[in-house]
Amino acid sequence: MPAHLQAAAVPDTAALIKDAEASLMYVVTRPGKVMVQGKGSYLWDSDGKRYLDFIQGWAVNCLGHSPPALARALARQARQLVNASPALYNDQMIRLAKLLTDHSCLDKVFFANSGAEANEGAIKLARKHGALKQNGAYEIITTWNGFHGRTLATMSASGKKHWDELYEPKVKGFVRVPFNDLPAMRQAIVPGRTCAIMLEPVQGEAGVIVATNAYLQGVRALCDEFGLLLILDEIQTGIGRCGTLFAYEQYGIEPDIMTLAKGLGGGFPVSALLAKDAVCVFEQGDQGGTFCAQPLAMAATLAVLEEVIGKKLPAKAATRGRYLLRRLKALAKELGLTDVRGKGLLVGVDLPKDKGAEVVSQCLEAGLLINAPRPNTLRFMPALNLSTAQVDEMLDILTPVLRRVLA
Repeated sequence: MPAHLQAAAVPDTAALIKDAEASLMYVVTRPGKVMVQGKGSYLWDSDGKRYLDFIQGWAVNCLGHSPPALARALARQARQLVNASPALYNDQMIRLAKLLTDHSCLDKVFFANSGAEANEGAIKLARKHGALKQNGAYEIITTWNGFHGRTLATMSASGKKHWDELYEPKVKGFVRVPFNDLPAMRQAIVPGRTCAIMLEPVQGEAGVIVATNAYLQGVRALCDEFGLLLILDEIQTGIGRCGTLFAYEQYGIEPDIMTLAKGLGGGFPVSALLAKDAVCVFEQGDQGGTFCAQPLAMAATLAVLEEVIGKKLPAKAATRGRYLLRRLKALAKELGLTDVRGKGLLVGVDLPKDKGAEVVSQCLEAGLLINAPRPNTLRFMPALNLSTAQVDEMLDILTPVLRRVLA
């Protein structure tokens, strides 16, 4: 544990867990550990145990835990201006919007606070565009196993089957088709009713399912043929995660609308809805939010993006991702793992048995944080600036766990 944390009075873990169970609303089963410190690729709990983190807040901490650039930006901006009315300009908002549009194919930005909020804004923008410019079209085609957030509308847009009966009645106007199935996508289009197609370049929550080049290029062609908008949800794939600043760059296409969050703030809650000029049909009062584009969030995001771009972290993520894939494929031959896949540092691998939860649990006890989005799938989402040695360290912990669990 870092020396300054050792010197601090760390509360008793059992007492903390007792308070948590008494005070926190239950929404997920958490392990009986309390994280109190993070630095780079590592976390420490209240008992002083260190964990190598290959989850990083679900692909959020692109620079790792508590990066100095982010800490400096937050401290500096907190002394200057934390919040201002969303009806006023602030300098950080303007600088960040220009940085994003300069480095993407989109023209305008709306800032929000979470990925779900950005996707909700994309849905609104597409429907308003449909009402004004597509003869009242309102339906949006999405994909099975897609994930777009936890608001009522974004849950309705998502393709998680076990959500189908939850919080009924859902928001209507979404048609779901299989991912990577272009004929099904074409068949779902109803001229005059369909206004947009919304999907992820890589389905993260589904277990790292990568869109093929032919599929995403075909979806773009369908949008052009039928006059539809293409919405790319890059909440998880954006900001260098897949080996380029945005995943769409690898497919030779451009979206009409794109959403960003997770890695955008490097751990600070922020999101962005970007769109081409021709799609920006919001009028005064159509979209907003109390905390949208507040200076503190904007300064934090500027610091993160300047690090990601300035230090060429997307290219480094591509290199580390190729190394991770090579090591996992070698391990797959030994242990019977299947379908090692991914882009950059968003990587998945399938197990021969539904033992994902057991692997995750044993890795946690051994000092490694990984994720099992499906019973037989492991997902890896480390910091973009991790080292080759840390990939090796992760596999040194994971390999004996897999041997035990799969024996």
